[in-house]
Amino acid sequence: MIVRQIVGECFALLCSVMLGLAAGAVWLLPTVVMHRPLPWLAVPAGWLLAIAVRQWVQGRGWHAALLAALATVIASFYIRVLISAVNISLMTGYGLVETMRTAGLSMLLDFARISLRPLDMAWCAVGVVIAIVTALRRPPAAKRPAG
Repeated sequence: MIVRQIVGECFALLCSVMLGLAAGAVWLLPTVVMHRPLPWLAVPAGWLLAIAVRQWVQGRGWHAALLAALATVIASFYIRVLISAVNISLMTGYGLVETMRTAGLSMLLDFARISLRPLDMAWCAVGVVIAIVTALRRPPAAKRPAG
């Protein structure tokens, strides 16, 4: 039973990381359309990630809250990495995938760290708080139609 629980916890962690990366990639679309970073999108991203995590994590509420907070932090940092890649891509004229491959992970992480502002971290913190509060709340009970 303990091996099954450990595998389940590792799978939940992996799913949370993948949800955070997916949210960061979706977050890139309005950022590119608006031509500027949108750090306030951490709030709706945290809320949506918490709802998604709450649906598939069984048992303890704090466990869902931690996974939702992790997914929100990953999404917030991943968008900075993607914005750095887009900026390099625009400056060099290469495609986005080619830029990411050429620049490498360490360079993109450095650029993301350098471009991180205190306001971005504040919005990320607000998103994490929203994610924790939303994940700790009980989902509403499904109402059955009369009849």
